[in-house]
Amino acid sequence: MRGGRSEQLARRLAALADDKKAQDVVVLDMRDLVTYTDFLTICTARNERQAAAIVDEVRLRVKQEAGLLPGGVEGAGDAGWIILDYLDCVLHVFTPEARERYQLEDLWRDAPRLALEPGQGEEPQARSA
Repeated sequence: MRGGRSEQLARRLAALADDKKAQDVVVLDMRDLVTYTDFLTICTARNERQAAAIVDEVRLRVKQEAGLLPGGVEGAGDAGWIILDYLDCVLHVFTPEARERYQLEDLWRDAPRLALEPGQGEEPQARSA
């Protein structure tokens, strides 16, 4: 699922997480940095229960819409993080504490971020007048 299709999936993962009220959704373009995936979609759930709800919704919708199942699922809500591995796209769902602990955006600070649609992902930056 290289190229445009993997980017499309990464954007869909972000949109689905956003639909379930995930916070601080970002998509990192990893294509020039690693060989094991094209994109990392990262988001924060308010708590473990919401993290599980986000993961359940993403798994269901991606299976219904694209016929895809994750190649792997790691973590658990009580660990503060859950990963859905769709091979070319990986979704990381963190509680606030776990996201602060692992700091994936800092680890992969050289990765370009995809611009997400309004209402999806990070809050838009306030413009100065």
